[in-house]
Amino acid sequence: MVKTNKFINQQFISADMVKIFAAGDFHGDNKIASDLADKAKKEGADIIILNGDITEENSPNSIVGKFHKLDKQLFLVPGNHDYLITEFLAKFYDAKNIHKKCVLYKDIGIVGCSSLNIGIHQMSEDEIFNNIVENFKKIKNARKKILITHVHPAGTDMEKFSDFVPGSKGLRRAIEEVKPDIVICGHVHEAEGLEEEIGNTKIINVGKQGKFIDL
Repeated sequence: MVKTNKFINQQFISADMVKIFAAGDFHGDNKIASDLADKAKKEGADIIILNGDITEENSPNSIVGKFHKLDKQLFLVPGNHDYLITEFLAKFYDAKNIHKKCVLYKDIGIVGCSSLNIGIHQMSEDEIFNNIVENFKKIKNARKKILITHVHPAGTDMEKFSDFVPGSKGLRRAIEEVKPDIVICGHVHEAEGLEEEIGNTKIINVGKQGKFIDL
């Protein structure tokens, strides 16, 4: 069992409310990252999620470092521009790279899968589907279930915002199969902030403006 999954064996802890702050697609924009870290601190976020395409220099004052200073649980998922560096960033900032993994925070189950369907590190659609489904089995008793991905699902309105950035069919199939409460994605900058639904699952493109989610 991977090291991150040590949380799966712990007893569930009842949570009154958990505040999540999620953002991605910074592409090196340190100014907005600094502003968002300040906002996350002010709003009392319990969990910080950065869902890829951070692309930064590695220093305490860079993007992940700004969120690391909040001393909150910090989860990362790689994007197509920072796939190779994400594991290093996770270790450098004492964060957790949850790509292809799952964790529990109190009674909230979180599965990470970048769902990359482009570039040299792309996953096949079957691999995306199978990885998500298998990890959701490990959090089946969680009160709320969240899927963190970089790429958006196929067949959504946000896919229509770009002619060259396709959504993931494997991700779409997985959402329909495991029915998470929330999917956090990005990748399509033009669809930043867009929220839509697949069945009862809310899909949120958080973008670099970010989004607070109370569960």
